[in-house]
Amino acid sequence: MKYLPTADIAQLWQAWSRRKYPTYIFLALCFNVILASAAFAATGDTFSRPQIYALGILGLGTVALSAYLFVVMFQPERF
Repeated sequence: MKYLPTADIAQLWQAWSRRKYPTYIFLALCFNVILASAAFAATGDTFSRPQIYALGILGLGTVALSAYLFVVMFQPERF
């Protein structure tokens, strides 16, 4: 088994710390899978799977936009 030198690990850590948006998107999609499964189980056969996933993404987008607007409204000097 080949181990990564500490310089490579430090370089990977720096690249990850600069680009956090892909991590946020990945975590949001993972949360959507959990949310969509719960919503699909709750609704039964009323909605199809693509509709449930679309509703989950729409809900996550709505929550993210409202949180952003809340921060912009109460801390306008940061923007």
